[in-house]
Amino acid sequence: MLSRRLWEAHLPVAISCRDHPFVQGIASGDLDRRAFQHYVAQDAFFLEAFTRAHAHCLARAPERVTMHAFRQLLNAAEAELELHRGYAERWGVELDADPTPATSAYTDFLLRVAATEPPGHVVAAMAPCMRLYAWLGIELEAVASQESAYYDWVVTYASDGFQEHAATLDGLLDGLLADEAVAASHYATGMRFELAFFESSFNSG
Repeated sequence: MLSRRLWEAHLPVAISCRDHPFVQGIASGDLDRRAFQHYVAQDAFFLEAFTRAHAHCLARAPERVTMHAFRQLLNAAEAELELHRGYAERWGVELDADPTPATSAYTDFLLRVAATEPPGHVVAAMAPCMRLYAWLGIELEAVASQESAYYDWVVTYASDGFQEHAATLDGLLDGLLADEAVAASHYATGMRFELAFFESSFNSG
């Protein structure tokens, strides 16, 4: 399946994300508070674009089953954004912060693909985020300190619900018509942006 082939091809990038000091700092609880605050604000900005990309796909879904899947994913993205609002209250984060270059590059790419390309290509651009976070949740749950102030982050992405949403998006990647070369390019770009996003947040601390 395309989703599995693309994930396996980019597993080295996923490992780099897992082993990045930002992600390891979440697991251990040693991450600088300012870095996490920065991350929450930037990720909320990203999730707004991610939600809009789902809405583009929902509007152009080729049949009812696919439309239902995109509606579920759109609702899940909204729920994740609400989670970030909770983080913002807890951590004193201003969610209207200007996007950094790393965030802008990622969201501009995602929204451009969503506005100009078919749903199969849009899913290829979005899938790395969902699959990576689902994988990180499982990887970190086994080693994360329950005393970490950021432990809820790990639990959220390791949860059965998030795993199911990631699997739904992978299924759409496998099922929707797409130029495989374009899909592979978009997937690679998304993975690179994910690593850059963690790097940008870590360096802000």
